[in-house]
Amino acid sequence: MPDPRFFDSLPALSVAELADRIGGETQRGGDLRVSAVAPLASAGPTEVAFLGDRKFLSALTETRAGCVILPKSAIESAPPGAAVIVSGEAQAAWARASSLFHRPVVLARAADAGEVSEDPSVVVEPGVVLGPGVRIGRGSRIGANTVIGPGVQIGRDCQIAANVTIGFALIGDRVKILAGARIGEPGFGASGSKDGPIDIPQLGRVILQDGVTVGANSCIDRGAYDDTVIGENTKIDNLVMIGHNCVIGRNCLMAANTGISGSVIVGDNVIFGGKAGIGDHIRIGEGARIAAGAGVLADVPAGETWSGYPAKPLRQFLRETIWLAKQASGKARS
Repeated sequence: MPDPRFFDSLPALSVAELADRIGGETQRGGDLRVSAVAPLASAGPTEVAFLGDRKFLSALTETRAGCVILPKSAIESAPPGAAVIVSGEAQAAWARASSLFHRPVVLARAADAGEVSEDPSVVVEPGVVLGPGVRIGRGSRIGANTVIGPGVQIGRDCQIAANVTIGFALIGDRVKILAGARIGEPGFGASGSKDGPIDIPQLGRVILQDGVTVGANSCIDRGAYDDTVIGENTKIDNLVMIGHNCVIGRNCLMAANTGISGSVIVGDNVIFGGKAGIGDHIRIGEGARIAAGAGVLADVPAGETWSGYPAKPLRQFLRETIWLAKQASGKARS
């Protein structure tokens, strides 16, 4: 279930009612009542999951979801005990279902600084807006005009600069977030439908562990369902973008303009040069180094240095670059 500090749960529906409201067709189990959405792998008996790609058929056969949304061609693979909704646009239907069961908590009123602070050592500068349920640990300072959304938890001795927005986030001790950073905005996810692309609700959180630094005007998106996690003591430069569901290890360094797509897994002690770009669902091993301007489209083994576009091991990149330069200069002489 999405974290209740950040998401309200809406009333349960029968599978038949749900199918009618999301544009699907009930195949079986219309009387079952469901109250939440979840991925196939983690869904339970009162939750709705979906099959968007046949490569996940094994997950469908093993799911414990009470209801599954899937194309007609996959009905025979659905678990015998699950209710079934048939849809030609299963992911879009699931996104509509998500909006019927989960609603982000809105900042309907501002909390008083004394109400959310652990003790008087917390400093809240002018213009700060604090949502209900916020907690701020001892010795932390919140900069002018910063907005802290409902339910956000901030640890001790943190430094949050001016004009920052933080929502849907749990923040450890000794975290620094510089001016203009955006933490916990919805990740970029859309699904095609007959009515055009529709947003996929983002129901996860951002977790910044102890000692993390986030540079000015950097963005870290909350997870689509699981969390986006930044490991202890990782240092992020200005103007860095980290997409939803990323898990970044401890003691990593990211130079300015690095862009990391969704669902990337990064090991400990990884270094990213400026303007490095990482494709989605990539794994980068512990101690790897990504050169400035590299475009990573494949998994990077631990300890290796990659460069170029598409990125490849540094020695290979240099050999190919030298060979190409020789070929070009030879043609020029002729």
